[in-house]
Amino acid sequence: MKYFEASKAPAEGLGVLALFQLIEEAVPAFFRADRQICINRAPGRLDVMGGFADTSGSLVLQLPTAEAACAAAQLRDDDLMRLWSPCGDGSRTQLLSMRLSDLGLPGHAIDLSEARALFGADARDRWAGYLLGGVLVLARERGLQPHQGFDLLVHSDVPEGIGVGSSSAVAVAAMCALADAYGLALSGRELALSCQLVETAVVGRPAGAKDPMTAACAQPDQLLALRCQPCELEGSIAVPEALEIVGLDSGAISVLANDQGFVRVGAGLGARMVSGDPAWSGHLADFPLGTFRARWQSALPETITGAQFLAQHGAHADPSLHVDPLRTYAVRAPTLHAIEESARVDQFAQLLQQEPTAERRVQLGELMRASHEAQVACGLGNPTMDFLVAQARERMAASGHIVGAKGTGNGGTLVLLGERGKVWYEALRIKKALLQQTGYSGHIFRWSSPGALTYGSIALTPIDAS
Repeated sequence: MKYFEASKAPAEGLGVLALFQLIEEAVPAFFRADRQICINRAPGRLDVMGGFADTSGSLVLQLPTAEAACAAAQLRDDDLMRLWSPCGDGSRTQLLSMRLSDLGLPGHAIDLSEARALFGADARDRWAGYLLGGVLVLARERGLQPHQGFDLLVHSDVPEGIGVGSSSAVAVAAMCALADAYGLALSGRELALSCQLVETAVVGRPAGAKDPMTAACAQPDQLLALRCQPCELEGSIAVPEALEIVGLDSGAISVLANDQGFVRVGAGLGARMVSGDPAWSGHLADFPLGTFRARWQSALPETITGAQFLAQHGAHADPSLHVDPLRTYAVRAPTLHAIEESARVDQFAQLLQQEPTAERRVQLGELMRASHEAQVACGLGNPTMDFLVAQARERMAASGHIVGAKGTGNGGTLVLLGERGKVWYEALRIKKALLQQTGYSGHIFRWSSPGALTYGSIALTPIDAS
C-alpha cells in the first residue's frame, strides 16, 4: 500500500484486498494518511438447518460463506461521524454524516426507538442504522462513551435480500472495526447480541442471534452449532470429508405477506398461547412434540389477527416481535415447525458427526426435505424455489451426487448437500435450469471463510514519509 503498512497480509478472495484499494483511493478525501485505520471483516452465511426456529430456542446449523462485509474505521479529532458505503446501482445513498451529539453522545444516548425513527425516515438512508445504531448500542449496553467521531468505510460482496445474512455481516464488521478503534473488547456473544439489538430495536426488523453469531464466531468449512436460548455456542461441526455444502441464489424472495419476520411473529404468538402448559420450560423448541400434538395442535388457531391476539393475551413479552393489529398471522404451522425443526436439527447434527454411510445420507436428505416442506407450509415458499428444489431432486435421483436440498428460511437461496467436488457441478446444472426458466443467473456459494473474531483485525499503520 502507498500510505499504510498492514499488520498482516490478507488472503485472496476474502474481500479485504478490495477494501485496501478503496482506502488508498480515498486518501485524502475521506481517510487521513497519518492516522491508524482499523479493519475487520465478517462473512455471510448459509442457513443449513434451523431457519426461523432460532427465535424459538432451537439449535441452528450455519455455514459461513467466503463472501463477506469489510469495514475500515479511523478516528477523527472532532465529533463528526462520516459513513461511506459504495453502491453501484443507485438504490441508496453512499455517503452520510452525523455528529455524536445527534445520538446524545457522549452522555445520555437517545432511546433506541428514537433512533429507529431517525434512521427510518428515508428508505435510502436506512442502511446507516446498521452502522450508527451499533455506536448507540455500544454506548447504551457496553458502556462506550465516545468523544471522537470517526470515518467509516463499509464494502460488502454478500448478496443482499436472499437470506444469506448480508445485514448481519455489515453490522458485525462495522461494530468490530469501531470497537477496535475505540479500544473496546467484545466477546463473540456480546458482539452477536449487540448486533441483534441493532437489527431489532434500531432498524426494526425481527431477527435472531444466529446470523450475527455466525458472522462473529464461525470457523471456515465448519457448521456453527448455536443453541438460540438466546445465544449459546455449542461448538462447530466439520462437514464430513466426503460431503460438501453449496448454495444457489434463486433471485426470488418471499413476498411481504409471507416473509420470515411475519412467520417469526406467528411462532411467537403460538409460544405465548402454550406457555401456560405444565410442559412449558421457557422455549418453544423444547416443548415436547407428543404433548403439543395431544393438547395443542388442534386447539391452536390456524390464524389469528393481531387485534384478536392483543385483546386475548395482551402485548407480546418479546419486544422484538411487534404484533400489528391489522395483520392476520399464521399460528399453528409456525408453532409446529419450531418444535419439529428443533428435533430435526439435533438429529441432523448427530448424523453429520458419524461416518456418512448410504443409510445416513438418506436420513440427512430426508431431514432436509422435511425442513423445506415445513417452511413451505408456514408460507415461506415461492414458485422459483419450488422449481429449484424439484430440479435438485431430479438430479438426486439421476446421479446420486446430491444428498439433500432445501431453501433457506425466507426462500431466497437453495442449499445443497452432496458429494464433495461433484455437488458443485450439480449446482451449475441447476443454475443453468434457473437461467432458462427465469432469465436469472444465480450466484453460487461454494467456499467458506472465518468469522470476524476468528479472522481477527488488521491495523493499517501510516508509513513514515521521512
